[in-house]
Amino acid sequence: MYAIIETGGKQLKVEKGQSIFVEKLAGEPGDEIVLDKVCLISDSTLKVGTPYIEGAKVTCKLEKQGKEKKIHIFKYKQKKGSTRRRQGHRQPYTKLLVEAIEG
Repeated sequence: MYAIIETGGKQLKVEKGQSIFVEKLAGEPGDEIVLDKVCLISDSTLKVGTPYIEGAKVTCKLEKQGKEKKIHIFKYKQKKGSTRRRQGHRQPYTKLLVEAIEG
């Protein structure tokens, strides 16, 4: 059984027992998170939402909050003197463990 959920502007395919990384959600490790934007559920039959399935939800346990590896951005325009610019970014994430798919 699997489901396709939407969170953080992205769609993810999830199965029970799977760990997923999503955009940062509010909560502390050990909290229960319920994702109700379920687009598709596949078990013995296929249920497709328009855009979401009514009453369907995916229950997850928040494992940890963190930041991804730093990416470096370097902008440079040739022959322009002082147009070098260096910047870094670390995207925050939430790690979830999928416990149940209902719907």
